[in-house]
Amino acid sequence: MWSVKESERGSGVVAGQEDCIMARPRAASSWPRVLHPSYYLRRPRRLLVLVVFFVGTTFLLWDRHNLIQNHESTLAKINEQKEKLTHKLEELAKYLKGEGKTFQLDGEDESSSKTAQQGKSEQEGVEKEIEDPITEYRRSQVKAAMQHAWSSYEKYAWGFDELQPQSRRGVNHFGGLGATIIDSLDTLYIMGLQTEFNKARDWVAENLHFNKNYDASVFETTIRVLGGLLSAYDLTAEKMFLTKAKEIADRLLPAWDTRTGIPYTTINLDSGRAHNPGWTGGSSVLADLGTEQVEFIGLSQRTGDPKYKQKVENVIKQLRKIFPKDGLLPIYISADNGQPTTGKITFGAMGDSFYEYLLKVWIQGNKTEVVKHYREMWEQSMEGIMGLVSKSTPSGYTFLAERSGSTLYNKMDELACFAPGMLALGTEGAPPEKAEKYLTLAKELTRTCYNFYMSTPTKLAGENYQFYDGQDMQVGTPWNILRPETVESLMYVWRKTGDSKYRDWGWDIFQAFEKQSRTPTGYVGLRNVRTGEKDDMMQSFFVAETLKYFYLLYSPSSVIPLDKWVFNTEAHPLRIIPRVDEPISLEDTPEGKDSSMQIKSGSTQYLRQRRINPGGR
Repeated sequence: MWSVKESERGSGVVAGQEDCIMARPRAASSWPRVLHPSYYLRRPRRLLVLVVFFVGTTFLLWDRHNLIQNHESTLAKINEQKEKLTHKLEELAKYLKGEGKTFQLDGEDESSSKTAQQGKSEQEGVEKEIEDPITEYRRSQVKAAMQHAWSSYEKYAWGFDELQPQSRRGVNHFGGLGATIIDSLDTLYIMGLQTEFNKARDWVAENLHFNKNYDASVFETTIRVLGGLLSAYDLTAEKMFLTKAKEIADRLLPAWDTRTGIPYTTINLDSGRAHNPGWTGGSSVLADLGTEQVEFIGLSQRTGDPKYKQKVENVIKQLRKIFPKDGLLPIYISADNGQPTTGKITFGAMGDSFYEYLLKVWIQGNKTEVVKHYREMWEQSMEGIMGLVSKSTPSGYTFLAERSGSTLYNKMDELACFAPGMLALGTEGAPPEKAEKYLTLAKELTRTCYNFYMSTPTKLAGENYQFYDGQDMQVGTPWNILRPETVESLMYVWRKTGDSKYRDWGWDIFQAFEKQSRTPTGYVGLRNVRTGEKDDMMQSFFVAETLKYFYLLYSPSSVIPLDKWVFNTEAHPLRIIPRVDEPISLEDTPEGKDSSMQIKSGSTQYLRQRRINPGGR
């Protein structure tokens, strides 16, 4: 039995070995055939498996490549956000260090974490009222900038209209009316700089007089001096400011004594003689004659004397007679016959604030039936503005072109950067479709105006820009004189949308002003935004508008709320007073009808509620 088994095992081994020996040559000889196409043509199932294998493998590799690309892109974005957050945290740390405080980002003890979780639901109702430290820090830096500007003016130019920081002296460009002092009153008050405000108030009470042999711009004197005094009155209820406002308004009134009631642009404050300058060809300027309504109507509301309101509303009545279908008026109007004397239309210099005041008179009157025609005219003009909207290439920046006759010119002033804020403000009271259209255009124009700044080496905007095909925007006039319009729009669009990017954009611009314009003795403009060459002037609107709008950009919306206040074009806030129980504005008043009693009644109601806390810090 043993021999048989051994014999069988032996034979089996031998047989297996023979099989292996026979198999090896077959495997070796068949391997190259799998690479030959004819092998698969005779075996379609294997061909199908091979195709599926290659397609599946290719898809997996392609998908993995896309995942890697997306991952790298996401990481890049995260790193960018991380850098921004790191920068903000550094700002926060500096601020808190200056306040003698510290903060902890991680490692909080368990009990504090538990308390935070338990109190989460309780905090939801008040969270919106709590400001983040970064915004508070930015506001504090703007306030410090105002303190620097004011102290420099106080030291080197007290009582003069404006400061020349590099020369360390004052100059009078507005007849010695102390333009910087008056323009600063409400800014100081809103920022809570009470000591500085008190000194400015005392100067106005003791030294501001208007019997000057000086040819004043009716427009500039109205928006700066009259507007500044009315705003100070509304904020403080001090009668002295209203008395001074009435005095300067009375000296300006003869400018409206023309054939049409359209005012001349210049008046001598002492003699009362008014005229138009030669450079306008003897015409009045649209942005001048259409930008006195807020102030003079406001004065009538506060004094009960209708003569101021009647003068300026008659101007808009005259313009309604020639108001075109698209609502866009040329920049020169004859005071003799009320007709345009040019074909140029622009939302920049000499056209801008006319359109702004159509909207703001409507807001000033609390949007009542009495002021409905102002809103109607404004909406008509906003239909017209759509015909000026153009886009640059290749970046698609939206801008407002200028028009002469039927020809469009691809030029936009920085002054026209007020328009995004106006559009955002005008969404209130508009039908949903129009409101969406206004806000979309406001956002697009704000992006363009922000890039007016960011596109230059100094990060400060030039005075105007040209747009060329394939080249986007190019600086035209290269100076920067500390203008406020872009910051103004950032404030309005931020309040409308709540999007923090507008605050971040504002901070970029503020830092550029700090880097390029701040000197040891104040702030100056630039003669050239490409080179950074400085000029020698701190414009009064820098403290009236630019710094105020920066401050409000980093303040809660409850500071000068837009449902209770309206800003004039020099950023002086006036209290909104409803216009009721008087004839509808811009319509012919029945003969013998006098609305003065209604104005006095409205003023009395206003006086009872005027004293408010604007939220100054």
